[in-house]
Amino acid sequence: MWHNGRRYVGGTTTARNGDRPRNTGPRGTDRRTTPQPEGARDQQGQPLEGTPERPIIPDWDAADGTATAGAAPRLQAEGERLQKVIAAAGVASRRVAENLIVEGRVTVNGEVVDALGRRVDPETDQIAVDGVPVQIDSSRRYVLLNKPTGMVSSLQDERGRRDLSEYVDRYEERLFNVGRLDTETSGLLVLTNDGDLAHVLAHPSFGVTKTYIAKVRGNVNPATVQRLLDGVELEDGPIAADKVRLLESSRGESLVEITLHSGRNRIVRRMLDEVDHPVLELVRRSFGPLHLGSLPIGKTRELSTVELGSLLRIAREAKGSPQASDGEESSD
Repeated sequence: MWHNGRRYVGGTTTARNGDRPRNTGPRGTDRRTTPQPEGARDQQGQPLEGTPERPIIPDWDAADGTATAGAAPRLQAEGERLQKVIAAAGVASRRVAENLIVEGRVTVNGEVVDALGRRVDPETDQIAVDGVPVQIDSSRRYVLLNKPTGMVSSLQDERGRRDLSEYVDRYEERLFNVGRLDTETSGLLVLTNDGDLAHVLAHPSFGVTKTYIAKVRGNVNPATVQRLLDGVELEDGPIAADKVRLLESSRGESLVEITLHSGRNRIVRRMLDEVDHPVLELVRRSFGPLHLGSLPIGKTRELSTVELGSLLRIAREAKGSPQASDGEESSD
């Protein structure tokens, strides 16, 4: 899908490093006054006269999470940074996790850790925030797929059509899809073996938003955008978009970005049909905190620590929320 001459995939930019300045000082400078490099020493290992001492850098990666000025450097401890593990568990963002550590609200194996840099083993160390254990389940897998068109959102299609088995069969875990995209819709689809999280993401009662870009027939005008925001009447009841943005409109076609949290079947296509702009192409660009980015069509990637933490926070917050009993899986 194209917009302003650019396809909806990410790109990279490179910056050229500036040239290093040359030494333009006069030749024959008295070498006795030439500054020695920091930390330079003579053959006996003693600091040369006039040599600036190398500054002592605290060893923030010490195994006990503290640093002592002047102490002999220690090997960096193995494991992952504590704040990263807390964020990956969905307790808080990494920045907030750092604040929790500094405030002394985090314990590792029963001992308070109040300095950044502590590394832990998520498999063996017992981590708690405000006395509540941080649950880390390494058996869970979370995969983002850029689903191509012509593929059904099922693990095995009885009619022999191309299905998701070609992706989930690559993993040892038994993965399944979160929600659905119809056969002719491409874009972001989550594959996981975390049933609780899948329920929260797919169930409309939790209000997880999804953003699509639709190429439609006809020139969409501001009045149509407002109509989608105000709501349209469909055969299964009224529906309104959360956000609508007109990206481009020319030569009898338009690009529309639409965000909503409904879980009704083919809801985006039906809404746009109702306002007389049938969909020609449809791609889902985001799902809650997840974004498709530059992932090529038909490719997968594991979720990042930040993405996973954001999803797990949604699941944690949803535990105390009322849940509808008759929601539908989306197939947009």
